[in-house]
Amino acid sequence: MKDYKSLIDPDRIPKHIALIMDGNRRWAEKHSLPKIEGHRKGTEVIEPLTEAAYELGVKVLSLYTLSPENWIKRDRMEIQGLMELLRFYIESRKDYLNERGVRIRLCGFEDQVPKSVMKSIHNVIDSTKNNKNIILNMCFNYGGRQDVVNAVNLWLHEKKANEKFSEMKMGKYLLTSGLPDVDLMIRTSGEFRISNFLIWQIAYSELIFLKVLWPDFKPYHLYKCIYEYQNRDRRYGG
Repeated sequence: MKDYKSLIDPDRIPKHIALIMDGNRRWAEKHSLPKIEGHRKGTEVIEPLTEAAYELGVKVLSLYTLSPENWIKRDRMEIQGLMELLRFYIESRKDYLNERGVRIRLCGFEDQVPKSVMKSIHNVIDSTKNNKNIILNMCFNYGGRQDVVNAVNLWLHEKKANEKFSEMKMGKYLLTSGLPDVDLMIRTSGEFRISNFLIWQIAYSELIFLKVLWPDFKPYHLYKCIYEYQNRDRRYGG
């Protein structure tokens, strides 16, 4: 196995990495387990991934955990299981997050989400708000199109007479306000789609699609993706 970590240039680390954590259900099916076990196994990836990213100097990790479309296209029991899993994970890992200096940030819409789950999320957000090592941006009940529409509506509500919209103002009203644009987006499971994820923020990011299922994603895969990212020529439209 190639040692990609040793090949990474420490001076060209992507500031913001976004991950579409795809393949939990297929992993469960492959191992003859209930779907929720695939999601549970997927949560075990987060800590070693965060540790590896922080060690390299990544400032933000955005994780796509649930989209508005999932409410419609997945059965109720699976969604309820995901809610309980998220609440358990976020509550049980609060001490770890503070010990490691990880700041939790929510990027998503709170409607539809049970109040008990939101309470747990906001408790951890408040508990970790002063941590400065790395931001773990949980894109929960998040949709890129919804984010853009919401941003425009917020601006329309606050805009002054004859004020014109701009890219800079869009950034201010998006749910990722204050975060750098995405440098590198990774999707696991072999699918070649962005699935309505951070569609404004990934405009000039590098995209990498891996065949590995999310529960099998290791720091090795992160190192490999960053090495590939560093060997691309980012032109920003030039």
